[in-house]
Amino acid sequence: MASYQQEQVVERPEAFLMRTALNLSIDAHRTSVSHGESVLLEEVVLVDASPAIEDVLLARERLARLSICLGRLSEKSRSIFLAHRVDGLTYREIADRHDLSITTVEKHIAKASLQLTTWMEGW
Repeated sequence: MASYQQEQVVERPEAFLMRTALNLSIDAHRTSVSHGESVLLEEVVLVDASPAIEDVLLARERLARLSICLGRLSEKSRSIFLAHRVDGLTYREIADRHDLSITTVEKHIAKASLQLTTWMEGW
């Protein structure tokens, strides 16, 4: 500001300094975008977001167990349960597809949920 004041009059020094800071910030951003930023490898921290191998194996075992348990359900209960939980169908849509009442669909889903929960206990 002192060197600028040698040629021009600065009426509002606070505003002048704010505008200068903003312009310098914009210039720095443009420079980093056009030239790229160099980063020392020592400054980079790599984070592995993938799950631990133990967690993957446990999940696979649970999935295999769930597949076996789903196979133990009756065909109709399994179909209704999966239509709701996997396909996201409403009870009304399932009832219409299977020509059942909504109450019957609710009972199939409740029974399947209870059986699966019991069979999957401990996993």
